[in-house]
Amino acid sequence: MENTQENRLSAKSALCDNLKTHTAFIRDLEKKYGRKPSSVSLLAVSKKKPAQRVLEAIQCGQSLFGENYAKELEQKASEIPRNELQWHFIGPLQSNKTQIVATHADWVHSIDRLKIAKRLSVQRPNEQTPLQVCVQVNLDNEIAKSGVPIDELEKLCNEVIALPNIKLRGLMCIPKVSASFDQSRQVFAKLRSALESLNSQGFRLDTLSMGMSRDFEAAIAEGATIIRIGTAIFGQRD
Repeated sequence: MENTQENRLSAKSALCDNLKTHTAFIRDLEKKYGRKPSSVSLLAVSKKKPAQRVLEAIQCGQSLFGENYAKELEQKASEIPRNELQWHFIGPLQSNKTQIVATHADWVHSIDRLKIAKRLSVQRPNEQTPLQVCVQVNLDNEIAKSGVPIDELEKLCNEVIALPNIKLRGLMCIPKVSASFDQSRQVFAKLRSALESLNSQGFRLDTLSMGMSRDFEAAIAEGATIIRIGTAIFGQRD
């Protein structure tokens, strides 16, 4: 019993250290690349981790959490007090799961077609604030990956922004692994340019959800406002 308690305390200490280290590094990168202080948010990706680990992260000062699976989001959001907590859904979203996400998420990063956006809009409870959403862009036109092709982005954004109960905030991407830091920057620059192009046409988008453990420095250099980090925070998933 004592060993179990010691293991839990050790795991929580490591979690707090990981959050503190990454937050400090993000702040250093903001300075390095001329970003405004605290302009980049750390989204702790808690998929496949139990609610207890999320609670420990909250105790360490973390408030933004990302989930990839609707049922797992529902379970954790039902168990953990809301307070100032934000749940971000970041995985592919099927039509039969939109009700869960519309009810429990604060953000959805993975809008890739109008059907999903419409369902979220209709199913968002009226007593809740509008659901904040990003359109996912498939920058590399990968067949097996979700996301709207960049040449169809403007059309989808115009359709999404007209829907009630959801608010279009920006763009998200999950690019394929690049061979170098400079190549990563070039890919993320495409998403930044796409957002700037939309804003030049009258949109008011302020969010770039891009960058994960392997490439978040390049993402911050190119304007990321939310970076998504899981394993480096919580450790390897089961």
